[in-house]
Amino acid sequence: MSNDFYKNSILPYAGIIIKLCRAYTNCQEDFEDYYQEVCLQIWRSKDNFKAESEWSTWVYRISLNVCLTLLKKKKNNVQHFSSDALPPELTEDDHSFPDENLNQLYKAIRQLSEIDRAVIMLYLEEKSYQEIADIIGTNPNNIGVRIKRIKQRLKKILDGKIN
Repeated sequence: MSNDFYKNSILPYAGIIIKLCRAYTNCQEDFEDYYQEVCLQIWRSKDNFKAESEWSTWVYRISLNVCLTLLKKKKNNVQHFSSDALPPELTEDDHSFPDENLNQLYKAIRQLSEIDRAVIMLYLEEKSYQEIADIIGTNPNNIGVRIKRIKQRLKKILDGKIN
């Protein structure tokens, strides 16, 4: 992967890649694996981008698909990557944010189903219902109802009513 491609086509979207990878992992090692695999898959699929959507939508879709695929494979196939290629801000020892409320939110989000995690992460990124539907491959009319139910579930989890 060229340094220019990384700096111009991945790094501007590193925030969402990081957030999605954190939503689907429970430890730093898995997070690093997911992040690297997302970057690799974005690079591998760059020639398939047909500009029918925004580049950011393409990055979201690849990130989500990689996270879901790795989550399913994790039970049977553990892969290890060197963290040498990761930016320094991604190689900290802990898998947490400085804000404890944000840590609690991510912990609650990780208790949601795979698709609900994707929907709420995209919603938190202020994506439109249409963009969310395009990324996860569903109807935009269903997104509003799904987000309302996800918020209710998260509230129950955060209030300690669901473990």
